[in-house]
Amino acid sequence: MAQRARLDNLMALATKPDLSDQIGKWITWLKVEKNVSPHTLRAYINDVTQFLEFLHDHFDEAIGINTLSSVRLSDFRSWLSRKSMDGLAASSRARSLSGVKNFLKWLDKTGVMHNAHIGNVRSPKLPHKLPKPLERPQAFRLLDLDHTDTDWQSLRNSALFTLLYACGLRISEALNLNISDLPRDGFLIVMGKGRKERQVPVLPIVEKTLTVYRASCPFAETPDRAVFLGERGGRLNQGVAQKAMRDVRGLMNLPETATPHALRHSFATHLLENGANLREIQELLGHASLSTTQRYTEVNAEELIRIYKAAHPRSST
Repeated sequence: MAQRARLDNLMALATKPDLSDQIGKWITWLKVEKNVSPHTLRAYINDVTQFLEFLHDHFDEAIGINTLSSVRLSDFRSWLSRKSMDGLAASSRARSLSGVKNFLKWLDKTGVMHNAHIGNVRSPKLPHKLPKPLERPQAFRLLDLDHTDTDWQSLRNSALFTLLYACGLRISEALNLNISDLPRDGFLIVMGKGRKERQVPVLPIVEKTLTVYRASCPFAETPDRAVFLGERGGRLNQGVAQKAMRDVRGLMNLPETATPHALRHSFATHLLENGANLREIQELLGHASLSTTQRYTEVNAEELIRIYKAAHPRSST
């Protein structure tokens, strides 16, 4: 609500009607055509809002389509420099630039305007980060928690975490599932990024934990009801799921890197360790590019080096 009020205030005071109209159309396109996650939508809106606020102060005028099309390379660099001086990390600056590029690219594709300089703006250099999966014993302990006589929300968390690890889903993909999407004939149809569907095989343990959770859930099932519900019966919020994982990892003494998304990393890493090839893992994860999936080979190489150094009799000489 606060973000929407800020955007409305910006469009009323700092942007001209022609640009305000296009911002509204772009947001609709992100929601309907691109089917971006709520998290991505919030991030993109915030990125563009901050950029336009900067331009409003930078040029000391309300920003319209003509002004936006004439923004120079030096202006883009000034905006990123301001973010750096404000203490934003390179990853945050890169994400902000991505949101602004998305908006300007959409304006270009729809024939509204073209900015000749945005393509020359270099993204801040990011440190090379590898996925941080759980070790297999840690993942198994997480899935083998004793849920005898526990409440329905604990059973929900167990079913959710099992689904993430056993099927490699993104947390947003799992939380967007409805009752009508539940597994059939051993497979789950998942709607991924860019409204791309993929078919994921489902292990018996997934169906078992889902069945136990559904039997305990106090809310009636309809085809369009969310599978994973919050305390009051609405669709489970991603922040609640993340907090549940923090609580579990505290009880089990798991590392801080144990997050819902780490279960997806664990799924891919453990498949690779057991002989699955990259193309198969790419298909299961729903990665558009094989290069994204290839990060998991680096994880395996790091682990191999660690084991080699620990085990080789001459490693310390």
